Formats: sequence, C-alpha cells, structure tokens
Amino acid sequence: MASQTQSDKDRVVIFDTTLRDGEQCPGATMTHEEKLEVAELLDTMGVDIIEAGFPIASEGDFAAVNEIAKRAKNAVICGLSRASPKDIDRCAEAIRPAKRNRIHTFLSTSPVHMKWKLQKEPHEVYEMVIAQVTRARGHTDDVEWSAEDGTRTEHDFLCRCVEAAIKAGATTINIPDTVGYTTPDEYFALFHMLRERVPNFDKARFSTHCHNDLGMAVANSLAGVKAGARQIECTINGIGERAGNAALEEIVMAIVTRNDVLPYTTGVNATLLTRASKLVAAATSFPVQYNKAIVGRNAFAHESGIHQDGMLKNAQTYEIMTPESVGVKQTSLVMGKHSGRHAFVHKLEELGYQLAGNQLEDAFVRFKALADKKKQIYDEDIEALVDEEIATAHDRIKIISLTVIAGTMGPQSATLTLDIEGKHITTQSTGNGPVDAIFNAIHALVPYQAKLELYQVHAVTEGTDAQAEVSVRLSENGRSYTAKGADPDTLVASAKAYLGALNKIMSKRNRMPGVENRIHSTDVG
Repeated sequence: MASQTQSDKDRVVIFDTTLRDGEQCPGATMTHEEKLEVAELLDTMGVDIIEAGFPIASEGDFAAVNEIAKRAKNAVICGLSRASPKDIDRCAEAIRPAKRNRIHTFLSTSPVHMKWKLQKEPHEVYEMVIAQVTRARGHTDDVEWSAEDGTRTEHDFLCRCVEAAIKAGATTINIPDTVGYTTPDEYFALFHMLRERVPNFDKARFSTHCHNDLGMAVANSLAGVKAGARQIECTINGIGERAGNAALEEIVMAIVTRNDVLPYTTGVNATLLTRASKLVAAATSFPVQYNKAIVGRNAFAHESGIHQDGMLKNAQTYEIMTPESVGVKQTSLVMGKHSGRHAFVHKLEELGYQLAGNQLEDAFVRFKALADKKKQIYDEDIEALVDEEIATAHDRIKIISLTVIAGTMGPQSATLTLDIEGKHITTQSTGNGPVDAIFNAIHALVPYQAKLELYQVHAVTEGTDAQAEVSVRLSENGRSYTAKGADPDTLVASAKAYLGALNKIMSKRNRMPGVENRIHSTDVG
C-alpha cells in the first residue's frame, strides 16, 4: 500500500461515471433501483465523486440523480450538462439535495467537432465556455468543465478555453480523450503543455477522461496523472461508449501494486472491487470477459502445470497481487444438493454477493433445484443463478411454466404460461424450431415491436449437464436492450433471456400497450 507520508498532492481523486458514461453503452441501461444500488456501493467503497447521470436526458435520469443525491453519505454527487442554460439549471436542481454536489458541464473544442457538431466558430465557442461555467458557478462552488475531444483540439485554442473556464470559476478542468485517439506520451505532453502555458492552471484540479478505442485508456489516464492531473474519470469494468472507458479497478490496483513507480494514493477500498464488478455486470447484463484484468474469472486462475507448480511453492511466482486484496477468497466450498443455507450464504459472500430476505430465499430455492439436476455445482453456476435473480427481481413479466414439443416431425410447438404483473396467462404457439415457437408464444402474450438483434448460447461450465447461458439483445426505437438467462434446459434459458430483455424495454414505459386486453381475452392457466 502507499506510504503514510505521502501528501495531498499525491492524492488522486477517483471520479466514477459508471452511471452516466457507462450507462450510455448500448444495451447497458439500468433500472432506477439498480442505479441506486450501484451508487450506494460506489459511495461505500470510497469513490470520491459519483457522476450519477445526465438529468436533462429524461425524467428517469433526473429522478435517479436526485434520489442518489438525497442518499449519498460520503461522495460528491455530480450531474452532467451541456452548455445550454436549461441543461445547467436542470442539473443543478437534480443534485441540490446532496451534502456535496458538482455540476459537470462540457463543450466541444476540436476543429472537427466545432465545424460539424456545433456548427460554430471558435470565438463563439470561447464565449459559450465563459457563459456556461459562469451559470454553473451560480448554482454551486464545485464546477467541472470539460473540453470535449480535447486531445484533438488545437493547443492555442485549448489553452485559451481552459484559462477562461478557470477564470469564470471552474474548479476542475477535464481534458477528455473522447474518441480514444491519444497515446500515453502524447497525453503526458498535453497536460505538461497546459501546465506550462495556462497562467492560472494552479487554481484548478486537472482531470483525465480516457476512452479505450485503442486499448490504452488506463495507460493514458496514468500518464496524465504523471503529468500533474489529480483526478481520473473511470467506470466499473471499463464499460462505456464504444470500446468503453478507463477501468476503475485497473487504475486503483495499478497504483496499489506499482506504488514504486506510481507514488499516489486513492480513497477506494480495493477489497470491494470484485463485488462492484459483479453488481454492475448483473445490472447491465454485460458479462466481464474471463481474462479481464483484476476482476475477470481467470484473473487468479492457474491451469498450466508449470504455473500450478510455482503457485504451490510460492504464490508470488505467478501472482503480483493477492486475490483477497480485490475481494476474491481463495478458499472454495464444493457445493451440491447436500449443502445447507449457511454454506450457500458463505459461498455467496465468497463470490462477492450480499443477498437478503426474499431475494436470498429465492436464490437458495433455485440453487437446491439446480443441485438436484447436476452432480456438481461450480462457482460459475452460482454466479449465473444469482446474477439472473438480481436482474429479474423487479421484472413485471416472469415465466411460470414452459412445455416444448420438438423433433423431426414439425412444426415445433410451445405452451407458455407467464406471470404478467401478478396474472397468469397461457398460450400455445408453433414455430420454425423450438426457440422460434417460444418467442412466438411470448409475442402472443406480450405484443410489442422490438427486433431480435442477437441470440447466443454458451455453456456456463463443462459437461452435458452444464447450465446453458443464453444472451438476447432486442432493439426498439434505436435503443438496444440485452439480458441473460441461465438454466440446465437451454429452451427455458432462452425464454428467460428473451423476457429479461423485454422487461428492460417495458420498464421504460409507464404501461404495457395491449397487455391489459390480452389478460382479459386469454384463458388463465
């Protein structure tokens, strides 16, 4: 860990934008309850600033930011706004209940953005910078200004805008690599140039915000810190637009593990990183790649005989950090149908989950049912089961029963019973294959216009009795919604995944068109 003698100048502020930039990732939309749960964990783990959303974007975004602002105990709660007065005022209203709040306002400064996106001349953009920061500062003393596409902005103009923003009252200046274009050396030189040429640079904290289009977001962020930046904007699991953002867990553990060359500190409790990763993955239905640094399933796994031999002799031969340091327990319980509730709860805690009440009871019942079907339960089986439990806790549509008739003599048919807001409805449909029949049955019970973009199946573990995990992506009105379903029966998993994506669409509406009539006109099973 970092030395106790390090001063405040070596303290790196962690600005988490999982709930804003992360949620803009196609298909990663979270429900109101999921946002509150993620925000609570970020606050608990020591994130300095939580960018809770973009209040002007929708009533739902405003409500989430406002509620997070009311509940936050430690973190600064930040909202994003464009340069318009209406955006800034709406943002200020959303964050007002927070003990500490921040307005983050941005404006494009690169030639390509000014010409094609803003369609404004540089002198107009310069005046807008002053106006937007001044208006934001009228609402709060904590104002961050971002030069969107800063790494492709002409240096003279960038210096003028940064100087003007600080003079107008900005306390944090963010220089985003909006399109993931820069390299560590370039980014270091950019911050060094700003510190040399902006006369009032010492009146504000400088910040990095790097996208991962070329796979260098974390490296670029740390290069910015080496050049004097003292805030890093990042997300859990690195989720975000396109290829994502700099990953919070990688930044924190790079500083902890290589404090000899990165002599900085953060306030993040690293032992909660795995838990945060799993929570965000479940809420967004975005799986973490197995070889993902720090929080991936294989981050502390060793299969090679040479590696296993070294690990048995001394863990430091192949591990540069301990699993416990990021919240992963080495001890593993073998789970099966004879395992009790206490062992199940212990295993959940070991995997980074904390369930209680009905959610725990439902997960345990499903675990016992799965254990009756499988000889051995792997960690991955439990993760898939609990992730689905968390993701479906607030679903308005749930599967009750499914019977499928398939084989060489078609057409294949599916008899499906759904619970739609407490009412059980049954239908039978045919299709070109069993999966098509299931999806047609769902269509019949819940009419909608969404288009199926992705249907993907893989086995959670090895063996013929392995759970199938199905991913489904639906699109409606230009937005994509992804969900997963897991079950030893691939067809049941398919129905769960499809309904999971459909539930995300339905959560965006105040009501489900056509469902009420369908309830009254269809026999209840």
